[in-house]
Amino acid sequence: MEKLIQKYVRKLTHQGLVQADSVLMGGLDAEFVWNKTDKRISALENLFAGLNINSFLVATPSSPIADIIAYLSKTCGDAVRPSDSETRTFLHDLPIAKSSDTTEIAHHLNRRKCVLLPDGSIAAYGTVSPEEAFVTFSSACFAAYVKFMSDCLLGVRDGNITKDAKYVLQKALDALQLPPVLTPPVLPGPFNSEAQIHRAMSEVGRHTVDHRLVDSHFGNVSVLWNNIVYISQTGSSLDELESCIDPCPLNGSSSAGITASSELTAHRRIYEETDADVVLHGHPRFCAILSLDCSEPNCPTRGQCHIRCDKARFVEDIPIVPGEVGTGSFGLCNTVPGAIKGKRGVIVFGHGLFTSAQKDFLQALQNMFDVERMCAEAFIHKIQ
Repeated sequence: MEKLIQKYVRKLTHQGLVQADSVLMGGLDAEFVWNKTDKRISALENLFAGLNINSFLVATPSSPIADIIAYLSKTCGDAVRPSDSETRTFLHDLPIAKSSDTTEIAHHLNRRKCVLLPDGSIAAYGTVSPEEAFVTFSSACFAAYVKFMSDCLLGVRDGNITKDAKYVLQKALDALQLPPVLTPPVLPGPFNSEAQIHRAMSEVGRHTVDHRLVDSHFGNVSVLWNNIVYISQTGSSLDELESCIDPCPLNGSSSAGITASSELTAHRRIYEETDADVVLHGHPRFCAILSLDCSEPNCPTRGQCHIRCDKARFVEDIPIVPGEVGTGSFGLCNTVPGAIKGKRGVIVFGHGLFTSAQKDFLQALQNMFDVERMCAEAFIHKIQ
């Protein structure tokens, strides 16, 4: 347990998610283990039995997310209700505590995986592993950022953005780091062995995480080779793919797909309908924010936009399509493959970005950088 606690504290700081000295993370194995001493520990340990958890995390996110959470905590009533895909499928909403008292924290964590605290901190837990607390914390940061920036776009358009929102927005813009113009080096293709494929997927996965183009364990990556789709496993972290890649034959002759990414079908159909050899899927923040930017408040599909939007929408040359994870009528497997043909990528409403390329990941990663940078610049233009 001690090694796991230290691992996820390091990941929180390495990924720039937290103010390093604010992190308090603990776990229960044979006994309690915490990453540091803290006067809150005694009270927090009492939460474990009542919540039936094995790990707990409370930390203040790095600026500007802490400022955003503090603002949302003051203005969103009892909960923040974002519209991004991670929230819909994983968090549902972000409850807001009126204080940092452990009794109130426990009240909210009895119904949700995390709670926002008035000082801009987030408390989260895991029932099986500290990884769950890390994933929830990271997802809450993503959801809060996307929610706030989306609301600012709407406020600017309607002419009713508040002075306090403008202040926090400016802090967010001052802290904004655009994706690099040049792509980090990746293993050149074409690939001629499973070992090369594993190395290339692991490498591009780490780049995607390191450049904040995906949060926590979301996103996926694949390679088509010898009629086999090599794809990251469901729930895997893109910066730890070395042993989390499944070979899934196009003809379905293997059961490996049971543990493969839930978006395997979308990847497979991209390969069937295009000349791509690799597919990369991340959750860049501004791609999600721009996809939520809609000027039709009375649209009949409002509230079901992520699956039923029938408008042709673009950010410059990049299509925005609806779609949900899985193989249902509104699945990504039915909306992404046709839209990605001849394009640098496709944005899924409130979800993320798919890119593809031939031979290796160089162009797919470059396109992800370029499209996210374009979306961030478009956001800045819209709010000025």
